[in-house]
Amino acid sequence: MIEDQDNDIDGDDGLYEHYRFVTPGGLKPVRVDKYIQMHLEGVSRNKIQNGIRAGSIKVDDQEIKPNFILKPSQTITIFLPKPPNIGDRIVPEDIPLDIRYEDEDLMVICKPAGLVVHPGISHESGTLVNALAHHLRASDMPVMEGNSPDRPGLVHRIDKDTSGLLLIAKNDFAMTRLAKQFFDHSIKREYNTIVWGAPDPPSGTIEGHIGRDPRFRLLMTVFPDGEEGKESITHYETLEDLYYVSLVKCTLETGRTHQIRVHMRYIGHPVFSDARYGGDRIVKGTVFTKYRQFVDNCFAICPRQALHARTLGFVHPRTGKQMFFESELPEDMTEVLNKWRAYVSHKKENLN
Repeated sequence: MIEDQDNDIDGDDGLYEHYRFVTPGGLKPVRVDKYIQMHLEGVSRNKIQNGIRAGSIKVDDQEIKPNFILKPSQTITIFLPKPPNIGDRIVPEDIPLDIRYEDEDLMVICKPAGLVVHPGISHESGTLVNALAHHLRASDMPVMEGNSPDRPGLVHRIDKDTSGLLLIAKNDFAMTRLAKQFFDHSIKREYNTIVWGAPDPPSGTIEGHIGRDPRFRLLMTVFPDGEEGKESITHYETLEDLYYVSLVKCTLETGRTHQIRVHMRYIGHPVFSDARYGGDRIVKGTVFTKYRQFVDNCFAICPRQALHARTLGFVHPRTGKQMFFESELPEDMTEVLNKWRAYVSHKKENLN
């Protein structure tokens, strides 16, 4: 029977699911792939075998082969990409994509701020997935098994108003192996962000379980004692200290919802212009009118959280080659940084 299920393993809500089976005491000998297929609705034998070969399906915590014969009272653990809602048809839309790499198995794209990743109630069209569906159809690429005809494979997500690199799987072979890398936290992801103030110490590690705020359901929050939420680890390093704000590099060890935004607020340095987590007001500086106008001008230049997924590193699922991609800081964040540099430089000149 299914003993446990968790549909939000790595913070990329709805993309993966985790199962744990314990075989009954009177089980007759049966292949593991056949047994799993009998107990997981809508999952093909091929997808199960891909998961086994990728190491995403284990028996008694050991990697196995698809023809492994199960015995009574053995524990099967499964981590697989979640099947999409087949009834949720994606309409292909000709939306420009900034493609940084593409082959038969995967794509790396750079998403602009403001582009929603996946259709939802408030965004039924005009999303990245609509754009990917059009691109894959136009390039005559095969469709991922189990997907509706125009459903590309999202390996992970970034927020609507976060810019930067995203990894897309084009087939089940790639999806299963890339998903395993996310589960093992071996995917390398670095973000650049502008935060209020100067973190002290200038580099360090933020640890604290992240879960939904019980008072405000649209927000995530840190539970420092770990009584709720899921383990979350962010490593940060200050790249440039501008006193009022800082440019910070964040490396994710886990990938929880809003992780960087929540963790930076937790240590008292919310992401600049982040309306959800308190970065859209003056956190450091004076109350004088001229300063307030300057900050408002910066908010107008970057009217979204100043957060950019700058680098992405992973092992190619087919070749085994280490892949690494880097994207430049977007124009809005660069312009805001330049304004703060000029402001701080002017303040120093007046003091001298």
